[in-house]
Amino acid sequence: MGINSERDIEANLQIGPTDQGMVRLFVLADGIEIPMDFSPEEADEIAEEIKLAAKGARKLKG
Repeated sequence: MGINSERDIEANLQIGPTDQGMVRLFVLADGIEIPMDFSPEEADEIAEEIKLAAKGARKLKG
């Protein structure tokens, strides 16, 4: 499965700070829980990647 492969899976995404000073992305799908913890600096990098991907997606639609 790649980035362009569509799947019919419903998932819940929660994002927030942990009590340990990390940023957690928490995915729940089909009864599977995936907690992913990142330092604030890593989270900033991920946020920038998401913004760049959104910008690229807008260009493809346009």
